[in-house]
Amino acid sequence: MPPLPPVPAEPPLIQTARWLLRPIAFMQSCRRALGETFGLQLVGFERPLYMISDPEAVRALYTEPRHTLPPGRSASLRPMVGARSLLLLEGREHLARRRAMLPPFHGDRMRAYASIIEDAAEAEIERWPSDAAFALHPSMQAITLEVIVRAVFGVTDETRRTQLIERLRRLLDATSSPALQFAVLLSRRVPRMDPLARVAAVRREIDALLFAEIAERRGDPDVARRDDILSLLLGVRFEDGERMDDPELRDQLMTLLLAGHETTATALAWTFDLLLRHPAALERLTREIDGGELAYLRAVIAESLRLRPVVALAGRRLVTELQTDGVNFPPGSDVTPMIWLTHTRPDVYPEPYAFRPERFVDGAPAHYAWIPFGGGVRRCLGAAFAEFEMRVVIETVLRRCTLAAASPQAEHVTRRNVTFSPRRGTRVRLVARRDAAAR
Repeated sequence: MPPLPPVPAEPPLIQTARWLLRPIAFMQSCRRALGETFGLQLVGFERPLYMISDPEAVRALYTEPRHTLPPGRSASLRPMVGARSLLLLEGREHLARRRAMLPPFHGDRMRAYASIIEDAAEAEIERWPSDAAFALHPSMQAITLEVIVRAVFGVTDETRRTQLIERLRRLLDATSSPALQFAVLLSRRVPRMDPLARVAAVRREIDALLFAEIAERRGDPDVARRDDILSLLLGVRFEDGERMDDPELRDQLMTLLLAGHETTATALAWTFDLLLRHPAALERLTREIDGGELAYLRAVIAESLRLRPVVALAGRRLVTELQTDGVNFPPGSDVTPMIWLTHTRPDVYPEPYAFRPERFVDGAPAHYAWIPFGGGVRRCLGAAFAEFEMRVVIETVLRRCTLAAASPQAEHVTRRNVTFSPRRGTRVRLVARRDAAAR
C-alpha cells in the first residue's frame, strides 16, 4: 500500500500553535513543502488529520454518506449546542432532523424574512458614526444576531429579547479566542479539564430564556400562524410520529445560532473588505444594485466566499477507503478538505488569489471546487439562507451608504471561534449616507 501523506516535522504543539494563530500562512507553507495532500498532527489527537484539496477527492469524500463525524467535534461543540444538535447526530436520526429543519431555509419561507433582515440592517446603519472610522465586523454581528433572535427564535417580548442578545454576545465573545480553542484540544487528553466551565453560568441563563420562550410558544393558540423557525419546528413530526421535546428544540436553536450568526457576519465583513479594495468591482456592483440587477451581486458573494472562506474544515472519519493523489486512505483515517486550499488551486481557478467576481457571472461555481458550506448530507443547513441574508444586507448598505476603507492595508486572517475572521474587524469610514426614502 502506498505510504500516507507527509506530516510537518514540527512537534504537535508547534503545529497546533501555527494552525490556531496563523492558519493561512501555515497551510501555504505546508502546500509548498509537502504538496496538495498532507497531514497535521495536532495536540489532543492520536492520529494525523489529513488535508485534501483536489475537487474529485472532495466529491468522493462527500458523496459517501456512511463516513462519520470527524474526531473532536462532540467534545468541542456539545457544551455549546447540546447532545441533540443536528451537528452531532449521525445516520437516520441526522437525516430525519435535517429534512424537518430544511424547509424554512429555502424558497418562499426564506424570502419572507427579507423585511426582518432589511430592518436590522437599516437600524444598524443609523448607528454608524459619520465622523470617525469604525469596525464593520461588529456591526455585521449585530445584524445577524438580530435576525437570528427575530426570524429563528421569534422573540417578540422586548425585555427577553434584550436579555437574550446580551447573554448570547457574552457567550460568543467568551468562546472566541485561539487560547480557548487550544484548551479545548488539550482537554481531549486531560479528561478532568473543562475549558468551557467559565461560561457555564451564562449558558444556563440562555437556556432559561429559551425554555421560557418555548413554553410560551407551546401555549400560544395562534402558533400555527407564526412564521419564525421555532414555531415551525414545534409543528414538525418525524416518521415515527414524534415531535421535538423542549431540550432538543433548545439544542437546535443553539445550533442555528452557532451556524448562522458568526459565520454570516464574518462573510459580510470579508466581502466589504474585498469590495472596498477593488473600486471597479464596487462601482459595478453599486450601479447594478441601483438598477435592480442581482447577477453581479451573486457573483461577488461567490467570489468572496471562495477567496475568504469563513470555516476552514469540514471533514469525515472514513468508513471506506478513499483514493486521491496516489494515496489510498484506509478506513478509520481522518480526512478533511482544507477549504481555502481547494478554493485557491490554480488548475481550477486561474489567478487564484485575485478577487475576480466575473469568474462567476456566467455560471454557478463548480461542484466540489467551491465548498464554503461543506458538502454531502452534512452540507450547511442554512447555506441558501446565508447567501440570501448576505444579498439583502449588501443591497441595503450600498443603497444607503458610500463607504471607504479606513486603512490602505488589507485585512489579515485571525481565528474567532471556528471562523477565519478579519483581524482588525474591517475598519471603514462612512463617506456619505443616502436617505432611505430615495432607495
